[in-house]
Amino acid sequence: MDSPGYNCFVDRDKMDTSIQDLGPKELNFTELQELKQLARQGYWAQSHALRGKVYQRLIRDIPCRTVTPDASVYSDIVGKIVGKHSSSSLPLPEFVDNTQVPTYCLNARGEGAVRKILLCIANQFPDISFCPALPAVVALLLHYSIDEAECFEKACRILACNDPSKKLIDQSFLAFESSCMTFGDLVNKYCQAAHKLMVAVSEDVLQVYSDWQRWLFGELPLNYFARVFDVFLVEGYKVLYRVALAILKFFHKVRAGQPLESDNVKQDIRMFVKDIAKTVSPEKLLEKAFAIRLFSRKEIQLLQMANEKALKQKGITVKQKSPGCCLWHSQEWHWHRSYVSHEARADHEVHHPSGYGWHYRYLRPGGGSPYRQ
Repeated sequence: MDSPGYNCFVDRDKMDTSIQDLGPKELNFTELQELKQLARQGYWAQSHALRGKVYQRLIRDIPCRTVTPDASVYSDIVGKIVGKHSSSSLPLPEFVDNTQVPTYCLNARGEGAVRKILLCIANQFPDISFCPALPAVVALLLHYSIDEAECFEKACRILACNDPSKKLIDQSFLAFESSCMTFGDLVNKYCQAAHKLMVAVSEDVLQVYSDWQRWLFGELPLNYFARVFDVFLVEGYKVLYRVALAILKFFHKVRAGQPLESDNVKQDIRMFVKDIAKTVSPEKLLEKAFAIRLFSRKEIQLLQMANEKALKQKGITVKQKSPGCCLWHSQEWHWHRSYVSHEARADHEVHHPSGYGWHYRYLRPGGGSPYRQ
């Protein structure tokens, strides 16, 4: 079999260990429904070359703003932005919020290239104010790009998507924070057993849920994250919620009844995700994610809009100079739940006859937090 065509940014030994190149070399693009099934089944997951071709095609087809930076723009600006600095010592853009750049299977040259690409993206997208997921996205794409310029172009197209029905990556603190709130809503509805465990071991459950994107964009090993990203490019943002819920379900299954390894459940979950290969395969993780029933894009959109509206009314639109990303605590979220329920309940009941009854079950006279029972 031909050796995989790794680029100069990839550590061949690490890549061969992480992802065996044993799969098909071609894919005739089909109807969306069939493409979804192929992505979920990992059809191109075992072929480095094929995954690169698929990413190129899927990202090229993303509807974007009229003026979206391409590879030629990168070639024009990278020298001016990087200057004489060593790529390994380049600062990261402020909008990544001190996020560590995942190395995955990149070598030292690849790690430096990610920093260069991030700085060039910051130059071209001054409207991005908060995007901690971006380093992981750029690092992954660099494994499957011919050069830095192509990786830059792919990342720009993902960021410049202008299809309102195809949300991809949060690019503001308001969007990020409302996503954390929405994830908390979904956990409460679809992962009640895991939620009870989080409440029992955490002083502030929402602080735990505010970490959900970090589990995916940074903590997951490359072969898992790439599988999630395969489906994400086909199906969009809802995939991220599904996989994060599945992670929480598996964490609960493994840890229920066992003492946690530390006093910090956030750290316990991060370590669980980093070592997830000890517990579950990528196939089982995706299988669990898509086995969650009655989970629609419409539901996510309604919750997201209601959460954003509530955050704006509370004046939470930019990140404050305070520890941690999440600015809400469980008691304040308790108040917020009644607001979101009022905003979204009618639409949800069309899809789910039982509605979001848990909002009201917990709103008892006396006003105690729903997470301390």
